[in-house]
Amino acid sequence: MPASIREATAEVYWTAFRALPKKDRQAVLARFVREREFREDIVDLVLLEERKDRTGSGAGFLLGAARQGS
Repeated sequence: MPASIREATAEVYWTAFRALPKKDRQAVLARFVREREFREDIVDLVLLEERKDRTGSGAGFLLGAARQGS
């Protein structure tokens, strides 16, 4: 799937998530955290964002991998 389609799909899901009432957003996040695979992905992303904040680099390679279909 081309990156532009992925980005558009991500934007649709993000917009829908943000439109949910707070309690529903919390329920969605709780569901992600309950599942080990997603929990690990979230932890990895948080760590990458923290690194990016400190060094100016971080999740770029992750986004590049997603664009390449990895």
